[in-house]
Amino acid sequence: MLRLTNLSLPLDYDREALRKAVLNRLRVPPKQLRSLKLHRRSIDARDKRDIHFNLSVDVTLADESGVRRRLKAAQAQPVSPEKLPTLPPCRFEQPPVVVGAGPAGLFAALTLARAGAKPVLIERGRPVEERMADVAAMRETGVLNPESNVQFGEGGAGTFSDGKLNTGIKSPWSRFVLETFVACGGPEDILIDQLPHIGTDRLRQVVAAMRREIIAAGGTVRFSTRLTSLLLKGSRVTGLQLKAPEGEAELQTDAVLLCIGHSARDTAQRLFNQGVRMVAKPFAMGVRIEHLQSAVNQAQYGTMAGHPVLGAAPYKLHVPTADGRGVYTFCMCPGGEVVAAASQPGGVVTNGMSNYARDGINANAALLVGVRPEDFGDDHPLSGFVLQRSLEQAAFRAGGGDFRAPAQRVEDFLASRPSTGFGDVLPSYCPGVTPCDLHSFLPEYITGNLAFGLRRMDQQLKGFAHPDAVLTGIESRSSSPVRLPRGADCQAEGLDGLFPAGEGAGYAGGIVSAAVDGIRAAIAAMERSVLL
Repeated sequence: MLRLTNLSLPLDYDREALRKAVLNRLRVPPKQLRSLKLHRRSIDARDKRDIHFNLSVDVTLADESGVRRRLKAAQAQPVSPEKLPTLPPCRFEQPPVVVGAGPAGLFAALTLARAGAKPVLIERGRPVEERMADVAAMRETGVLNPESNVQFGEGGAGTFSDGKLNTGIKSPWSRFVLETFVACGGPEDILIDQLPHIGTDRLRQVVAAMRREIIAAGGTVRFSTRLTSLLLKGSRVTGLQLKAPEGEAELQTDAVLLCIGHSARDTAQRLFNQGVRMVAKPFAMGVRIEHLQSAVNQAQYGTMAGHPVLGAAPYKLHVPTADGRGVYTFCMCPGGEVVAAASQPGGVVTNGMSNYARDGINANAALLVGVRPEDFGDDHPLSGFVLQRSLEQAAFRAGGGDFRAPAQRVEDFLASRPSTGFGDVLPSYCPGVTPCDLHSFLPEYITGNLAFGLRRMDQQLKGFAHPDAVLTGIESRSSSPVRLPRGADCQAEGLDGLFPAGEGAGYAGGIVSAAVDGIRAAIAAMERSVLL
């Protein structure tokens, strides 16, 4: 099989046009072409007068040897079908327990279930169908369910996001994750798009389908069930103490896969008190920035903006800063909305969300500044949580309570004056915002770098610092401020049978990387089970 890269085709190309482009590249007669499959698709908008697709295509020919000799490696390269590593055997005496049903936990449980390990998956929140109602209540009335919200519940925080699936990690399991999403109802485009996304509306369906497969393969899923402590025999984990609506119970197990996510501060505190080693790590905080999606489309696509194939334009920006922190956009949601993502009373947290169609009026993205352990206030491993919480509480007060969020026009922010209202861009955050001055509660190392970044990013993307663009605070949960050190066998340092995984453990930064880390932890647990 040969892979042809950098095939340029117009936005309205069809299958026949692609076939002709392949034959022209290969310089072979049509009868030589046995099969053709699209491998990757991206939009090239560097020249706004000529926006087109760049395609990567896999082909098989009746005779490849002559073509290989004739073409340069940059034009066509031989490739072999990707093969996944074989899952190891497993011999658990007690079923493994997966804690947390975010991407890491779901894929860990699915991997174990497919291997016949009959895992138990516990989740402190509710099933995604019930969770949707809890998130809607928060949005519409400002009533928070601390156990079922944008952070907690089946699918994890990624379920109420844009469902972006691009990742920088190199793993044979990345493709498997995408294929699993498609098999569970996700759009097939995610297998070929350079910037794949599912959208929160489609991701909810995928998550529920994954749960059904885990159960069908012999696994058990328990919702509204919290881990309260580990059961230990010396340095070996033998079980868990759990709390559910029906009461407390113990669960014996050979292995605990800890996939709790980056917002389970109370669980992290309990585990730390039990002796689970944790270390502070850098993360980032900032605000959500909103623009009119039509303005972003115009800046990215020029006169081609509005073309039905292009859809809502994304962006990704980064500016280095003198203090080394950097300012960057993250989790950009074209045609989306800013959502209330608090998981504790008395604190405001923002996140971004968009549906598969990305057809909302506004575009939004996290605008973040690097935060270092020396900013945390002391050297306690969990002090990053304290800093997060203190700024979320300050945002709550600045918003006036009831989970309204503090917000400010960019022009006012750059002038360090409070906003009194909004212009062309109306904030999408519900249950509502309060115009204010974000400088009043954000530390200077964040506000100063945000101001610098806004001005520089405006040079990268015209209109990014538009006077009426809206900043809504605070975006504080982009990643975990702690890491649970683990060895090459994925087990926590000093504890046999505990496998920290995913974003909450400090080993992932998105849906796909978290899912792959969950798979890796499941494989490590299976390998250990054979040695017990």
